[in-house]
Amino acid sequence: MEKKSEINGHAMPGSASTDLIVEKNARKSFREKLVEFLRKNLLVIMTVSGVLVGVGLGMMVRNMDLTRAQMTYFAFPGEMLLRMLKMIILPLVVCSLISGAASLDTRSLGKLGGIAVAYFLVTTLIASGIGVTLAFIIKPGVGAGALNTNSLGLESVSSNKETADSFLDLARNLFPANLVAAAFRSYATDYKMVAAGNSSNGTILYQKVPFGTETDGMNILGLVLFAMVFGVALRKLGEEGEELIRFFNAFNEATMVLVSWIMWYIPFGIMFLVGSKIVEMEDVVLLVTSLGKYIFASILGHIIHGGIVLPLIYFGFTRKNPFSFLSGLITPFTTAFATCSSSATLPSMIKCVEENNGVDKRISRFILPIGATVNMDGAAIFQCIAAVFIAQLNNAELNAGQIFTILVTATASSVGAAGIPAGGIITIAIILEAIGLPTNDLSLMLAVDWIVDRTTTVVNVEGDALGAGILHHINQQEMKKLQEQQQHDEELAEVRVEAVANIQAEEETSPLVSHQTKALGATPEAIDQQSPTAGRLYGLIMVLNFPAARRRNGVFFGQTGVTITPELTGQQRL
Repeated sequence: MEKKSEINGHAMPGSASTDLIVEKNARKSFREKLVEFLRKNLLVIMTVSGVLVGVGLGMMVRNMDLTRAQMTYFAFPGEMLLRMLKMIILPLVVCSLISGAASLDTRSLGKLGGIAVAYFLVTTLIASGIGVTLAFIIKPGVGAGALNTNSLGLESVSSNKETADSFLDLARNLFPANLVAAAFRSYATDYKMVAAGNSSNGTILYQKVPFGTETDGMNILGLVLFAMVFGVALRKLGEEGEELIRFFNAFNEATMVLVSWIMWYIPFGIMFLVGSKIVEMEDVVLLVTSLGKYIFASILGHIIHGGIVLPLIYFGFTRKNPFSFLSGLITPFTTAFATCSSSATLPSMIKCVEENNGVDKRISRFILPIGATVNMDGAAIFQCIAAVFIAQLNNAELNAGQIFTILVTATASSVGAAGIPAGGIITIAIILEAIGLPTNDLSLMLAVDWIVDRTTTVVNVEGDALGAGILHHINQQEMKKLQEQQQHDEELAEVRVEAVANIQAEEETSPLVSHQTKALGATPEAIDQQSPTAGRLYGLIMVLNFPAARRRNGVFFGQTGVTITPELTGQQRL
């Protein structure tokens, strides 16, 4: 049996070179192994250390009673990190989606896109179900009716947007009227009161009329859809589109180089980002005691979905250990925890998924930007819990129809939730409007959003990463089947060639005939003219040896030219 060696967990055929490598690895001292481990995981260790140091730094600075201006100066390094990450989002999303869509053929693109959409919808619906179930089990709003938002020093959050207009705005943003403006603005509906006539007693009647406005914030949905369709169009062009595809591929690779540089600033920026949030906190004890059950329910839902449900789905598709896959994504998870932004985590997520987990670039750069925009499992969990929490806070009994409305609305509205800090708060207003509850208590959600939003973002990006891993596995299986089919077809072609050669050899084995390489060197008519006996014999031979021969006008014709052997030409006429 062939001797096997193992290098980095992969079985290798035994040879002199591999044996030397194994022996060299075995001879490494503990110090050398430690140095190698630190070198490979330096960025991960620095990022996690940045969070821990930031917590300690924030607790120290918190006791100094800084002014608002001093807090702003203290948060400046963290603000620079967010600005760097947001700066890179636009070129990364557009170029990666164009190059990804252009690199996949139309059939595989449609199949992978369909699987991705189904995965996103199913996981988000499961997340919504977990959120509603936990809210009814834990009951975070029961007994909190006496909670007064004024005692917490919270500002009111108002939202008078109709549910129908919210979903119409989602559709409008899919097709931006101006691509340049979509890079920094998105469409939003506002309302104005218009006089609609007089009532019977003479008072003027007003009607609320919606009209379109532009709000600050990148229209990621519109840019994603345009980039996907544009990439498919470039592939359809064939050779004419190759130059533009190479341009976007080069642009994408250059963007990833910038991302690798920015990632070395992440530990320093995260330290001040986390520290500044701790310094800005108001009365933490009062918030946790009054809203502790809501915080606990939300974080527990994220742990269940991110630690059990998503890994089980990944294992069900790939039969691989999901936690070994997730262990290579510690840096983007830490970035997600610190920045609370799926979009800001996208650059480091793409880099780590490709380099640490070996996911195909065509898959990762196509799926991850879409997932960062539309896949919001963590947001769906806390939005459902928040909706039930506010219903319990107002002593409102939810019927089956309202619960179903929460599930569907949370699943659909999470698609339009912005991948930015506190982006899901406004989405909760859509759910509340759909089930007829007041939006006055949204300020409570905003008060603890900085806590819940951290685990929310981690679950969001985890769902994207595992989705990319599942699609990579499916794509590999399809390619393997295609290669096996091609090998099978090649083997069949070789068998057919051999069978044809054997048939020709069998047809030429008669002792009475010999094969002519030239076309009909001696026709039956010529043979019959030279010797009638030979002509009769020729016809008899053709009947006995060549059933495929056909009789035309009393003469037999075969598919090959033959001549009569000399031994038979002297026989008497039959």
